[in-house]
Amino acid sequence: MKFLRFDQPDFEAALASALVASSILDPQIEQRVRAILDEVRQRGDDALRELTERFDKVQLTEFHVRTRPRRPPRALAQALDTAHRNITAFAKRSLRRNWQMRNAQGAQVGEKFDPIHRVGIYVPGGTAPLISTALMTITLAKVAGCQDIVACSPPPIHPHLHYAAHKAGATEILQLGGAQAIAAMAFGTKSIQAVAKIFGPGNAYVTAAKRLLFGVVGIDMISGPSELLVLADDTAPARWVAADLLAQAEHGSGYEGVWLVTTSEKLLRETEQEWNRQLMTTPRRSFIEKVEPVAVLARDLAQAIEITNQFAPEHCEVITRQPQRVAKRITTAGALFIGPWSPTVVGDYLAGPSHALPTNGAGAWCAGLTVDQFQRRTSIIQLDRRALQRSLPALEEIGCAEQLTAHVQSAQLRFA
Repeated sequence: MKFLRFDQPDFEAALASALVASSILDPQIEQRVRAILDEVRQRGDDALRELTERFDKVQLTEFHVRTRPRRPPRALAQALDTAHRNITAFAKRSLRRNWQMRNAQGAQVGEKFDPIHRVGIYVPGGTAPLISTALMTITLAKVAGCQDIVACSPPPIHPHLHYAAHKAGATEILQLGGAQAIAAMAFGTKSIQAVAKIFGPGNAYVTAAKRLLFGVVGIDMISGPSELLVLADDTAPARWVAADLLAQAEHGSGYEGVWLVTTSEKLLRETEQEWNRQLMTTPRRSFIEKVEPVAVLARDLAQAIEITNQFAPEHCEVITRQPQRVAKRITTAGALFIGPWSPTVVGDYLAGPSHALPTNGAGAWCAGLTVDQFQRRTSIIQLDRRALQRSLPALEEIGCAEQLTAHVQSAQLRFA
């Protein structure tokens, strides 16, 4: 565990270097991804088969999964039902709804929201079948009313993931992974129809592909490896803090960011001991050992909050006295987990808000995945003769100032 103290001479520089090393702008990864995108764009299905055999060691004759999903064991099916209900209810409350008003000149203005017709959703496979990600993404598209929901995950697709994707509302399931999956959904091939927008997290190659294809297709956000920052004082149990940090470090990329920011030196030392003790017994120790946790000792709570906002973590747990009051001052986190009984795992699996969240500091300007991102907004403007007449003086002044006379004339001639 790496330690930083507020009274060390290079504290600000050390904080900056403690931010997780990002794989998002790795030039070597970008070069490889560009080559993959070009192959899929030029050679379509043939390229997808070759790339899948090369990277996933699977020979595909069919990209679509046509079989019905198998129901998982009863306890898991019930747990997925519970999570799905929570996610659906939260998404329904978040939907944008049509509205109208009259402006100062009497024009009827407003917005209407329609579902994006065809969307693609990437569900990572990797070292674990992320059935929760299928629920946390596909469900939102279903609630928004998207007609075609294409779920994509590396082969072979785990039976539980297949079931979760189907339950959440996927209308097509593709067994494709990596940058080639993103390319297939963006460009389309003979077998796969292109989508309008792509959602979902992924590894460095998936993330690079999404970034490079923005404009060819819409994307939700740029998400990197998982992050957790625990903001704590001396009331936080070290055993709980260490367990929560370990949970986010086990994803397996080695780029995960796990940080403790505290005002208590005692908590800092005890958390290090707990981290080392619990690490010895976790089945995914080999993945966690790739990650170096960072513990920051702040001068006081105000500085701890300032540091937290500087990091803009994907997940932020607040375990302090009066945690709600402290949480109000956290303005850059992707998701807030308030109080000692709100571990991040509840947000990962069950609570309701999507666990697809901004990373690498993007929380300073970007929110996590929400149902309205599956809706497209259309502004509405309707005037009658009187409203246009009352608008004309301002139109004439602004159009004249911009020297766009045809703009103004298009309104004036209606009264000629």
